[in-house]
Amino acid sequence: MGIVEEVGSGVTLLTRGDRVVVPFNVADGRCCNCEEGKTAFCTGGAYGSSSVARRRTVELCSRGSLAVFGAGPVGLMAGHSAVLPGAARVFVVDRVPERLRAAEAMGCISVDFTECDAVEQIIKVSNGMVDRSIDAQAIDSRGSSEQPNVVLEYMIRLTRPCGGLGIPGLYVPSDPGAPDTAAAKGSISLSFGKLLEKGLRLATGQCNVKAYNRYLRDLIIAGKAKPSFVVSHEITLDDHIG
Repeated sequence: MGIVEEVGSGVTLLTRGDRVVVPFNVADGRCCNCEEGKTAFCTGGAYGSSSVARRRTVELCSRGSLAVFGAGPVGLMAGHSAVLPGAARVFVVDRVPERLRAAEAMGCISVDFTECDAVEQIIKVSNGMVDRSIDAQAIDSRGSSEQPNVVLEYMIRLTRPCGGLGIPGLYVPSDPGAPDTAAAKGSISLSFGKLLEKGLRLATGQCNVKAYNRYLRDLIIAGKAKPSFVVSHEITLDDHIG
C-alpha cells in the first residue's frame, strides 16, 4: 500500500496523491477471468496463475469453529477474519511464543504443537472436531526436514464430516528443494480415503484480492478490522535499501 508519487503518460485511472493497495497477484483487469472477479487467475497479468503466493478465504458460519495451522501473517489474518464475523472458537496452532501471543490478543485460542498433539488438544477443548480448518504454513515447522503432508493430515483428522479445508499453504507444481522425488514433482501423499469418507470440501488457490479489498478497506475505516497488530517492526525504505 502507498501513495502515488508520479504517473506515466499511459496511466488513466490514477493521479498523483491517490492512495493505492497493490495485491501480490497482479492482474490486468481486462481478461475474462478478471471480469468474473477471478483476479488471482488472470490470464494476462504480470504473474497470472503462475504466482506461488497463495491465499484463500474460507466461509464461516457465525457460530462455527475454525483451526488455523500456522501463525505467520497469513494465519493471523485468517484468524482475525474469522473472529470479526463472530466465529465461536478460533484455534491458532504454532510454536513461536510471539505469534501465539498475537493470536491470543485478537481473541483466538493458541495451541503450541511442541507441547501437545494439536489435534487431540483442540478436540478436547472444543468437545469435538472443528467446522473448518486452514493450512497457513504447509510445512512441519519443527526446524528439521519438511513434511509437506503433515498439516493436511492434521486437518483431515480435526475437521468434522462435511466440514471444509482451506489450503492457502505454499504448494507448488514443482519444487527442486523438496524432501523427496514425489514432492519435487508437486505430488503429496494424502489420506484421500478419510477425506472422502468424511465428505470434506477443499478450497485452494490464490485469493481473488480485488473481489474483497474494498470490503476489507471499509472494515478498517469503520474501525472493525485492525490488521496493524500483525506488524512487528517498522523500517524506512532507505533502511531497507541500505
